[in-house]
Amino acid sequence: MLQEKITVQNPSGLHLRPAGILCKEAMKFKSQITFQLGNTTANAKSVLSVLGAGVKCGDEICLICDGPDEALAMEKIGSLIEKGLSE
Repeated sequence: MLQEKITVQNPSGLHLRPAGILCKEAMKFKSQITFQLGNTTANAKSVLSVLGAGVKCGDEICLICDGPDEALAMEKIGSLIEKGLSE
């Protein structure tokens, strides 16, 4: 299991469009991919779960990848979030 703290750079946080981009990328991996914000844990493969976390610009999340391709998942998903999810 790998964990990394990442600050969300996306100007409008993880609203519908970036949440969809995040989920689409997360679905490519066999590993379980979640993130924590405060007391909330969200499944990165579920748009509703990501939206329910209410992540805003500047929030620091803890990205957690656990599974057979966790290193690659952490690299790709972490980079995607740090780059603002194409916004």
